Amino acid sequence: MSNLETAPEEIICAEMAGTKEVELLVPREVPLGGPRAMPVRRTLPQKQRSLIGAWCFLDHYGPDLVPESGGMRVPRHPHTGLATVSWLFTGKIAHRDSAGYEAIVRPGEVNLMIAGRGISHQEFSTPDTGILHGAQLWYALPDATRNMPPTFEHYAPEPVSGDGTELRVFIGSLAGSTSPVATHTPPLLGAEAVLKAGSRIELNLDPSFEHGILVDTGEISLDATPMSVDHLHYLAPGRSSIVLQAGKTPARVLIIGGEPLGEHIVMWWNFVGRTHDEVVSYRVAWQAEIGAEPVEPPAGNTYPDGAPYPRFGPYPEGYPDPLAAPELPNVQLRPRG
Repeated sequence: MSNLETAPEEIICAEMAGTKEVELLVPREVPLGGPRAMPVRRTLPQKQRSLIGAWCFLDHYGPDLVPESGGMRVPRHPHTGLATVSWLFTGKIAHRDSAGYEAIVRPGEVNLMIAGRGISHQEFSTPDTGILHGAQLWYALPDATRNMPPTFEHYAPEPVSGDGTELRVFIGSLAGSTSPVATHTPPLLGAEAVLKAGSRIELNLDPSFEHGILVDTGEISLDATPMSVDHLHYLAPGRSSIVLQAGKTPARVLIIGGEPLGEHIVMWWNFVGRTHDEVVSYRVAWQAEIGAEPVEPPAGNTYPDGAPYPRFGPYPEGYPDPLAAPELPNVQLRPRG
């Protein structure tokens, strides 16, 4: 998924110290696009918290009536230095990318696309999707792997069933279930928990991780404290277990987490870099490769960081026009803190 904001803010990402045990991250509504602009609820990044482990972006959307909204219609757009993770509750999304991968993601399955040094892709809800409901996440790649070749994985985790509960671990390990998906980043966690009304689940956590719990739907409490629907609940490192208890209605949550990244990143539009100049170079390359701005190809068809030209890959004809990059802000993008 692309960040379709016309004036995306520069995001300086770094771990924050001295946080409360549970920090509530309030969603803000952002139009995703489409004929009538399908809205998404963005809980990450925020000014007070931009990373949870390596997770740097979380959009939560739906239930969206596709015949009314137009659904998800995100034409070809670029990414660098990150991985995208698509997880659905209802509906289907068709993925195609410049590395040659195509896949349909369905509820209970995950699409993971590692952009590495550069990739472009498109995502469209399928024609037979009446209701679209899910989450789109990104995580930042560490310096050691952020310039790797792009790749893609599709995985359908087996559920871990309990007394009125069901857990699906699509990244990392939890409750004895381990995903085989290679993230090329410090250890991460991504899981969905579904609880019937009145049911309870206790989960052992890695205390070296920081965690975020997004409430999708239902009445639910965290360690006997009520949680808020559509909000992201942040847990600092040090927690070794949690208890989730559903109330009078069924509930569903997404659980993310990971070791603190330990690196500063600059995220602007769909690019993750380390410096202002890197982000500018990614934008210049994309605009040149889609013919939006006249720029000569790099000498020897290789960019200074070793990425081949075109950085964002070839793409077959016959698809919607690619998205042009927004204008950069009139400030120097620089790491802080």
